[in-house]
Amino acid sequence: MAVSAYPRLSMTIREALASGSAALAAAGIESHSLDASLLLAEVLTISRTSLLAAAPDSLSENHFAAFEDYIKRRLAGECVAYILGRKEFRGLEFAVNPAVLVPRPETETLVEVTRQQLAKGKEQLTEKNQPLRVLDLCTGSGAIAIALKHEMPELEIWAADISAQALEIATANAARLLPPDSITFCHGNLFDALPKSLFSIIVSNPPYVTTAEIAGLSPEVRAEPILALDGGNDGLDIIRTIIAKALDFLCPGGALLLEADPRQMKHIAALLENRGFMDIQIHRDLSGERVILGNR
Repeated sequence: MAVSAYPRLSMTIREALASGSAALAAAGIESHSLDASLLLAEVLTISRTSLLAAAPDSLSENHFAAFEDYIKRRLAGECVAYILGRKEFRGLEFAVNPAVLVPRPETETLVEVTRQQLAKGKEQLTEKNQPLRVLDLCTGSGAIAIALKHEMPELEIWAADISAQALEIATANAARLLPPDSITFCHGNLFDALPKSLFSIIVSNPPYVTTAEIAGLSPEVRAEPILALDGGNDGLDIIRTIIAKALDFLCPGGALLLEADPRQMKHIAALLENRGFMDIQIHRDLSGERVILGNR
């Protein structure tokens, strides 16, 4: 980050922001302006809106040094969410670190489709005195499970992950964002983590990147846990296992919802059909087909 043009003690917030943004842009980071403003706002413990209002003010040497350190970390490939230690998802702020994937906008589509599916089946299930039970597999930071419980408090939510470190983050997020004991967390490999139970909905954002594609991902994505990214040679290893076992854990009328790469949807639809799922649906986000649903 080049700063020699500006004596540190006389540098304004606007000048520091321009310097940081330019350094990120020179490294090919498309979100350079946004990233620089988020990082400088964090240093100053103010909002981005307040940052713009304070732009003519002078920046102290200590604040500039902290901002420079953040910019260096970003240039080294660390994502803004890990630097800040948090990421917003469906209006909630989730703690994140390199043990969990950073919650992404496309996963909000998965939450929204799950809510729609639960709303459709709510009357039928409650008539039979069955709780609306949802299982979130590969929960990571807990974003899906916590968002669903926050938006539909009547749900009974279970969440599982193979990573003990991820479950620590998810449990802490749930404790901060929800009433006590709102979610049952289970440690283990997919369904192996669970007692024999039936669920109205099973939802998952599983690893679905092909092994060959991992090396070509951006540095910040490659810094995320490989366990949560790598789906095997065709990206479908974990998805196959989920589809193979899900019917044993779904109540009559229940549904399995999966996030995946748009290029995988036809193959996943065939896997669901071959396993006996019915009324298979594919839902889109702004980048294409993103969520696939199969009913028992």
